[in-house]
Amino acid sequence: MSDIQVHAQFDAGNIAVLGIDGGEARLTIRKDNQSDFFQWFHFRVSNAAGRMLTLRLTGLAASAYPDGWTGYRAAVSEDREYWARAETKWERDVAGGTLTIRYRPEGDSAWFAYFAPYPLERHYDLIASASQNEGVTTRCLGTSLDGRPIDCIELGEGEFQVWLYARQHPGETMAEWWIEGALDWLTDPAEPWARTLREKCRFHIVPNVNPDGSARGHLRTNAAGVNLNREWHEPTPERSPEVLALRGAMDEAGVNFAIDVHGDEAIASVFLAGFEGIPAWTEAQGAGYTRYRTILERRTPDFQTRLGYPVARAGRANLSMSTNQLAERFGCVAMTLEMPFKDNADLPCPKQGWSPERSKLLARDCLAALGEWLEG
Repeated sequence: MSDIQVHAQFDAGNIAVLGIDGGEARLTIRKDNQSDFFQWFHFRVSNAAGRMLTLRLTGLAASAYPDGWTGYRAAVSEDREYWARAETKWERDVAGGTLTIRYRPEGDSAWFAYFAPYPLERHYDLIASASQNEGVTTRCLGTSLDGRPIDCIELGEGEFQVWLYARQHPGETMAEWWIEGALDWLTDPAEPWARTLREKCRFHIVPNVNPDGSARGHLRTNAAGVNLNREWHEPTPERSPEVLALRGAMDEAGVNFAIDVHGDEAIASVFLAGFEGIPAWTEAQGAGYTRYRTILERRTPDFQTRLGYPVARAGRANLSMSTNQLAERFGCVAMTLEMPFKDNADLPCPKQGWSPERSKLLARDCLAALGEWLEG
C-alpha cells in the first residue's frame, strides 16, 4: 500500500512534512512570518481511506502556548462542514514535545486543524449574505499589508455605538464563527431581542481584523509578524494598518460598548477580560462591566467567572491592547471575550469539544445579555 500524502498549500494551511511511512507521518508547524509564534495547524491527509492514521507533530514544547496541548484534542473533518475531535496524545518530553493524532477516515481524505477553520471564502460569503438583509450596509475600513480589505458590517438605527470585532489573532477562528452567529441572530426579523437592539444601537461588526494572517496560516500575527493586539496605542501604516483603519473608524463613530472576540489556548472555559487598571478608570465604568458579566453568567452555562486572566493593578493596564485602549479612550465598557481551543470543562462535548456551533450559540447569549444590560 502506498504512503499517505499530506498537503497544506491552501487558505490557512500550515504544516511541514518531516517524513512519511505508510499511514504514519512526522510533521511540524511553521512559524508565523517574521515571528516566533506558532501553534496553528491545518492540513489535509490523502490516500487515507480505511487506514489508521498516526500523525506526530513534533517540536511543540517551543510553541507559543505549550500548556495548550495538555488535554487538547485535534479537530478533524471529512466534509469540511462538521468538525469532530480525534484521538490525541500530548508527550512533552518526546522529540521536543510531540502531539500524536490517531484517526481512521472513511473516505480518501481528511482535514485536520487546531480548531475548525474559517476560510476567507466563507468570510467573503458572510459579507455578501449580510449585505442582502434590509437595513444592513457594508464598507471597507482600509487595506491590510497584503492588500486585503478590512470589512465592516453596519446595522441598527440607534445612537448607542456597539463594536464587535474578531480575529486580531488569526488562528483564533472560533472568533469569526462567533461573529457569524451574532449576524445570524441580529438579522433575524423574528428575534425580539435583536429587534430591540437594532432600535437602540448602531452596530459596527468587523469579522476579521487580520485577513493576511488568516490566509497565511498564522497563529497570532499579520503579514509582517506583528501582534495587532499590541498596536492600539500607536498603530502605523508600516506595521499595523489594520488597527490604524479600525481605530480611525472608531474615532469617527464613537464607542459605547465593545467586544473583542478571541480564543484561549490553555484555559478550558469561556471567560471575559476587562479593563481594570486603566488610568481613567471610574467606578461607574467598572460597575457596568461587572453587571454585564453577571447577566451573561446567568443567561448561559457556557460562561463562567471563576477562571480568567490576572487583573491589572490600578494605573498599570496595557494600553497597547484594544480593550484597555478603548475603555481609556472613550470611557466605554469594553471587554475581551475568550473561548477555548479545547473543550468547555464545565460542560464538555466528547464528540466536538468547543465547536463552531457552540461559538455561534454563545454569540446569541452575549447579545441578548447586552439587550438586558441596556434595559437595566
